[in-house]
Order: sequence, then structure tokens, then C-alpha cells
Amino acid sequence: MATEILYFAWVREKIGTGAETLDLPAGLTSVGDLVAWLAGRSPGHAEAFADPARLRAAVDQTFVPLDAPLGRPREVAIFPPVTGG
Repeated sequence: MATEILYFAWVREKIGTGAETLDLPAGLTSVGDLVAWLAGRSPGHAEAFADPARLRAAVDQTFVPLDAPLGRPREVAIFPPVTGG
């Protein structure tokens, strides 16, 4: 099953796109595993994901920590920390 990966703010800028639809490889057990795998896709991905501690994620529109189980999501959003106003 394909998963929609969404990128926001400077993550999107470094990667050069706001979204990708990808077939995720077997063996990715956490959101952090996904981030590590994505870092190998291009130099822009590597730059965006160089410091995972600066990232936040949502799986199927629910905020999760990077050590959260990945499961078989339809959508994963990756973005920098957000502040409200």
C-alpha cells in the first residue's frame, strides 16, 4: 500500500516538494525508521533529516513522537516544531 508523505516549512524547502507517494519498505517499525530511510533518498532529504530531534510528525493526522510505531499508515506528515498564535 502506498503512503502519502507530506513535508512542511523548511523540510519542504530542503526536499523540494511538499509531498511524495511512496511504497515503504518492509522493516520500518517506527516513524524514526521512516525518517532515517527517507534521509537516503536524495541530498535534500539528507539535509532535511540530518537532525531528527528538530522534527515533528503526524501519522494519519495524529501527532506522534518519532519513536512511535509506524504500522501501515495512509499518511505521514513531517514538519518542524510549530508554535501557535
